[in-house]
This record gives sequence, structure tokens and C-alpha cells, in this order.
Amino acid sequence: MTGTLAACGRRLREGARLMIGVPDYDTYVAHRRAAHPGEPVMTYAEFFRERQSARYGEGSTRGFRCC
Repeated sequence: MTGTLAACGRRLREGARLMIGVPDYDTYVAHRRAAHPGEPVMTYAEFFRERQSARYGEGSTRGFRCC
């Protein structure tokens, strides 16, 4: 039962992060290590800033970007 609740909690947290536009860092790290071995992996802070910049168009001349 405890394992089921923990899994449910992880899925809810992951879903909430995706809804607000923050992909899961652990998934990113696993992908980088599997698909791009030997290449650097961003820290969590770098990953978060990059995702926020991509979502909101920071540094872009287009201004606010929703999707």
C-alpha cells in the first residue's frame, strides 16, 4: 500500500510540474546519460533557468511567450 501511495504521489508531482511548464529533472538526467554519454549534464539550477527561459522567451525580441 505504501509503495502505491508513493508512486501516486510521484505521478501527481510530475503532472503538476508539467502543467506549469517544468519538466522532470531526473528524466532529463536519465535521457542525457543514455542518449548523450560523455556530454555535460546541466545542474538543477541551470536546467530550471533554461526551461523557464524557453517557456517565457527570455532574451527573445518576441516578448512574452505562452506556448
